[in-house]
Amino acid sequence: MTKPNARIYQRVSTKGQDLTRQDALRVEAEAKGYKVVATYSEKESGTTEKRPELQRMLADLNEGDVVIAEHLDRITRLPMDKAEALMTAIRAKGATVSVPGLIDLPKAEEGMSGIVMESMQSMLLKLALYQCRQDWETRRERQRQGIERTRAQDALKPLAERKNQGRREDTFTNGKIVELRKLDYTITKIATTLCVSESQVKLILKRNKVQRAAQTVA
Repeated sequence: MTKPNARIYQRVSTKGQDLTRQDALRVEAEAKGYKVVATYSEKESGTTEKRPELQRMLADLNEGDVVIAEHLDRITRLPMDKAEALMTAIRAKGATVSVPGLIDLPKAEEGMSGIVMESMQSMLLKLALYQCRQDWETRRERQRQGIERTRAQDALKPLAERKNQGRREDTFTNGKIVELRKLDYTITKIATTLCVSESQVKLILKRNKVQRAAQTVA
């Protein structure tokens, strides 16, 4: 009997996270009689479909393949329309999705009907896809609210006591911008010499001009 093919998709959202914790998926798949023909691993955000390994997996899919992921949000955190389009692309290849605890992988000899791949998968995936996106949006909103609260609290404190003190001015570089201008350096040459943007050079020179004018009036 030919073993059905399984393809494991692994994703983490930041460079500091480790992919090895998801290797247990291979062991489980092989124990249930599947042949793991490929593992696709990448460190990208689930909020975009423009992931190289995801696209490579979609191109590789064949009839009867099973895509295995540790959690559904490893595959996608896309908005519902795009998430459903991604699942449709997988099904269009004749492949299915297995996520432990959501749509469990059956033993190979039980066949696809063992996990209700057709009748129940669509409903389960739709509910889970919605939850994945909602969880992501909730976290983003909480982060935004946290930043707003910190800003509001900081506004009532002296600068030295604020949690978010903002970006500190590079007084050394700004001083060099003024000095080089006095030596008749062009804006482009100043920017290149000091490794700063031309817009920063223009801003500092304009501010210096205003300050000198104010001093003259005084």
